[in-house]
Amino acid sequence: MKPTGFLPLGARSPQPIHGMAEKIYLLLLLGSIAVPLLRSFEPRVAFYKRLPALLLATTPVAAFFLAWDVWFTASGVWSFRPEHLLDVWLFGLPLEEWLFFWVIPYCCFFVYEVLNHFIKRDLVPSPLWVSTVLAVVLAAAAALNWGRLYPSVTFSLTAVLLLAQWLIPAARGYLSKFYLGYLVSLVPFFVVNGVLTSIPVVVYNPAENLGIRLGTVPLEDSIYLLLMLLMITNGYEWLKARASKKSIP
Repeated sequence: MKPTGFLPLGARSPQPIHGMAEKIYLLLLLGSIAVPLLRSFEPRVAFYKRLPALLLATTPVAAFFLAWDVWFTASGVWSFRPEHLLDVWLFGLPLEEWLFFWVIPYCCFFVYEVLNHFIKRDLVPSPLWVSTVLAVVLAAAAALNWGRLYPSVTFSLTAVLLLAQWLIPAARGYLSKFYLGYLVSLVPFFVVNGVLTSIPVVVYNPAENLGIRLGTVPLEDSIYLLLMLLMITNGYEWLKARASKKSIP
């Protein structure tokens, strides 16, 4: 079921629903992280050893996206239905939205490291040129939809970051693996976002997006995820390489 319309910022459902069973966003986050968290200590991948680097790489990116989220929420790009949330808000965002920017990267990078452990080959050929083509497409889409905040901002920033990969020598070593991890992560991401947008818990203003949905999920969400994960990956891989050099006598 698609959202029936845009819920203005701060609006509440006329018939609030109570009980933890209705706190859908929190339950989705807990369900998402449960398996990765439990499997992080599995000795073959030993993901727990990467957690310091992941936390350091994720936190500044999370701060950037939270500021963006505050702006977009205040601008009416999207809103949240309080009856499906804990009643804890900070800067106009529910607690669950804050948790999102640490929980989802944790899950996605668990997938990334598992794939890196079991798949040694680069399955995405010429990833820098893939980035370039994607950047051109996104830049054109942003220009054609400049009056709509969500696609214009998201596509523009993603296009710049994709082109910037040419300036990061180390990216040639992990960009193919990044794309594979991103594509696999899209599956659980669309499951989670599909629930959030079908109930809906998060409601999007149709005037501020393209109106193209993959199921009930706006197309822009997939590029938003790409931007966030690639920003984190650049820092994460740099921190891992730095730690590896320090460990060599």
